[in-house]
Amino acid sequence: MSERLEKLSGAGVAIWLDDLSRERIESGNLAALISEKNVVGVTTNPTIFQKAISGSAIYNPQIRELALRGVDVHEALRMITTRDVRAAAEILRPAYDASEGQDGRVSIEVDPSLAHKTAPTVAEAKQLWWLVDRENVFIKIPATEAGLPAITATLAHGISVNVTLIFSLQRYKAVMEAYLDGMEQAYANGYDLSKIASVASFFVSRVDTEIDKRLKKIGTPEATALLGKAAVANARLAYQAYEEVFGSERWKALAAKGAKPQRPLWASTGVKDPAYKDTMYVDDLIVAGVVNTMPEATLDAEADHGDPSSDAVHGTYEDAHKVIADLEALGVSYDDVVQVLEDEGVEKFEASWKELVEAVRAELEKEAASAVDQGEKAA
Repeated sequence: MSERLEKLSGAGVAIWLDDLSRERIESGNLAALISEKNVVGVTTNPTIFQKAISGSAIYNPQIRELALRGVDVHEALRMITTRDVRAAAEILRPAYDASEGQDGRVSIEVDPSLAHKTAPTVAEAKQLWWLVDRENVFIKIPATEAGLPAITATLAHGISVNVTLIFSLQRYKAVMEAYLDGMEQAYANGYDLSKIASVASFFVSRVDTEIDKRLKKIGTPEATALLGKAAVANARLAYQAYEEVFGSERWKALAAKGAKPQRPLWASTGVKDPAYKDTMYVDDLIVAGVVNTMPEATLDAEADHGDPSSDAVHGTYEDAHKVIADLEALGVSYDDVVQVLEDEGVEKFEASWKELVEAVRAELEKEAASAVDQGEKAA
């Protein structure tokens, strides 16, 4: 077991893997990451599944069976992805039991084409919850304006939710409000609040990518001094907002009924700019009670040369506010940046999902044609 990852876990950070594939599951790789690198959860997204399914023949036997049944491509895709999530949930069940439902979770996202549709998102969430049929699953719902009421309604049905694609502090506060609304409704509907969980996935590296691009165009010494500082500052201010909401009397009333706090989850933690330390979005965001979901390269980097401290967030709020204020003073609009990132995030996931649909459709058609050909030969 990595000493650095042990220290990170000891500081109160739940280590999750931002990746999943059937090859990871069946080769024992996921189980090894759990036992050797403190991984206690898994997140997926449409891009992850697109890469996993399009790049491996391991899915061909299931696709062949689905083709023989004449299954629609969209149903086939859900059969494939939910099978992986179900299997991963089984592997992570001990972590779920040991943490009383906080960790040991596996996330699966609603169809990204529904990101701006509330009622269809809720319907899809309920269907995915039923299909996976494991209590340690999270249904991922994007934090769009239409997603906010969908989050509340899904939680009200007793379904655990991973809220994704959060970039702005304002939207994050709305997400926490949606969570409190949903838990109050779930209680009114008779659900055991201790069985419902949620995380709020606050995206990190993409903020630096977008803001650094704008700072480099400005090119002044003041702009250069702010390179690589916005994402961490933004996330630290998110944690400040989290402390305010989950220290409120409204939250305390829900906690008394068995509810768990909606933990912040640092997402998009792979460093994109080689000029920055590759563990920056781990080491600089260590604080108790958060999740950090990492691509495997970041996980390996942290295990090898990370510098986990006991707390890298408290005591930084004033400096973080100054970073955002300095950016605004240079003409870098925070509101414009986060809106661009949300729009791009939804578009990228939808594009990946469409690519995956077409790849699976082609495989289904190929397998169906092969079955017909074999049948004719047999005749």
